[in-house]
Amino acid sequence: MAASQEHLDKMQLRQNYRNLWHTTLMNTMSADTPYCCFALFCGPCVSYLLRKRALYNDMSRYTCCAGYMPCSGRCGESKCPELCLCTEVFLCFGNSVASTRFLLQDEFNIQTTQCDNCIIGFMFCLQQLACIFSIVACIVGSEELSEASQLLNCLADLVYCTVCACMQTQHKVEMDKRDGKFGPQPMSVPPVQQMSRIDQPYPPNVGYGQQQPYGYPPPQAQGYPPAAAYPPQGYPPAAYPPQGYPAPGYQR
Repeated sequence: MAASQEHLDKMQLRQNYRNLWHTTLMNTMSADTPYCCFALFCGPCVSYLLRKRALYNDMSRYTCCAGYMPCSGRCGESKCPELCLCTEVFLCFGNSVASTRFLLQDEFNIQTTQCDNCIIGFMFCLQQLACIFSIVACIVGSEELSEASQLLNCLADLVYCTVCACMQTQHKVEMDKRDGKFGPQPMSVPPVQQMSRIDQPYPPNVGYGQQQPYGYPPPQAQGYPPAAAYPPQGYPPAAYPPQGYPAPGYQR
């Protein structure tokens, strides 16, 4: 009971993580196409390599399903961790992929985006729908339902394998980022700064022309307004406004 509550608390905590995956599930094919194909056709091998890499190649830290399942720590992992990991990735492939994902999320405080959650949720719903159709087809004994359930099963398996391959590629790209395989981030040149003096009420504007503080009138050019008397003499004319204006009967 305490272990299940701990897992629920971790799931709640995972929703508050602020970091994001380096690449989304939709972009994994373009991020690393060869590795995505490798993960598609040899998923258990990739799961083994990624789990070992997630543990920094220290198999003494290995526990079954990364400690997220009830069987964790009860399978004799400390005696032969490599054999236990092989058994996990071949017999519990889905759990092995999910456990590596949780391991990376908890280490780097990574949240899963809504788009990724929708893709993973669609995969699970399709699996359950295919299972329900298979059960109904067995009970009813209809050939049409049986063929439809087989097609649905094939579609569900295809989506499952594709999403797992994308997830494992996402994990690999994240660990590439962790291990510095993308190289250092280029540093931009800082803008030229100017020192402000004590007698200046406002600091100088960096990177822009010297602007007047907000609310102050704009500086006037030399010679403006002209030196002559302004407004000019004789303006407005003496007979202004003209007689008879406004018209009689006009109300303001």
